[in-house]
Amino acid sequence: MDTTFIDELASAAPTPGGGGAAAYAGALASALASMVGNLTVGKKTYAAVEGEVQDALAALAELRGRLLGLIDEDARAFEPLAAAYRMPKDTSEELAAKQAAVQAALGGACEAPLAIMRACADVLEQADFLARNGSRLAVSDAGAAATLACSAIVAASLNVYINVASLEDENLAARFRDEADEFVERGNSRADETLEYVMAHIG
Repeated sequence: MDTTFIDELASAAPTPGGGGAAAYAGALASALASMVGNLTVGKKTYAAVEGEVQDALAALAELRGRLLGLIDEDARAFEPLAAAYRMPKDTSEELAAKQAAVQAALGGACEAPLAIMRACADVLEQADFLARNGSRLAVSDAGAAATLACSAIVAASLNVYINVASLEDENLAARFRDEADEFVERGNSRADETLEYVMAHIG
């Protein structure tokens, strides 16, 4: 097994960090949900939902690729912020330049985790669909996929919240925070519904 990403995540390097880990978890959730779909297609018992399951598999494959790409995108978005924090601040001019650079970089550092949250919310919806319509033999896996996707949403939100705390543009900070809040609230609600269904249909 290639452990490169895990080893890099465990190192003292600033990236990958929480955002990359969230994207990776979302990709795992997509893969697990896809397993449920692949165990469903071609089975006579589920012929009525064959087309919808195929659509879910296509959507999950696209989301998986997007989330894996967002691991690197999140790291790239953090680089300008990290560079800004390393700028000197020995004079008033240097301090002003540093503060301006930090503010300019904070927006981009919020956009990447929000994109991760957006993709994970879509994975969660597909996992819920497959929990309710996929193979009964894999209903627990669909529940696990939903749990992973929801956890990834919450994990990514923390990167948004820590960055907006430093944003001086209150309107922009409120927009980022509100969007993150909505994803977390909807994600938790959907995951709870999915798990309730899964637990009722296990065994």
